[in-house]
Amino acid sequence: MTEDNFQTECMKNIMAVHDTMDVLSGKWRISIIASLYYHDKRRFSEILNDVKGISNKMLSKELKELEINMLVKRSVLDTQPITVQYELTPYGKKLQTVIQSLIEWGREHRKEITGK
Repeated sequence: MTEDNFQTECMKNIMAVHDTMDVLSGKWRISIIASLYYHDKRRFSEILNDVKGISNKMLSKELKELEINMLVKRSVLDTQPITVQYELTPYGKKLQTVIQSLIEWGREHRKEITGK
């Protein structure tokens, strides 16, 4: 591989990381995705309970962003009262290996730092 090809490939990879971080970055998105990763379908209040510290307004905003990026599907059920459920789309489920890698690294890091 020539130096120019290497530089071009490097820039493509950095751009891909940048694009990924645009979609997944922020304090809450990965936690929301992780909640939906462990549960097939979740109601808003259930996600709110899973993601400690997030406000109603912020959860609503983040779910809309994840929906726009086709990672989360919102379904309104015909019940009384109306029930809204969220789930990962098939495209969102492709993040499974990313989430699992974050879990493993996070556990290892906590052990490394705390010794526990």
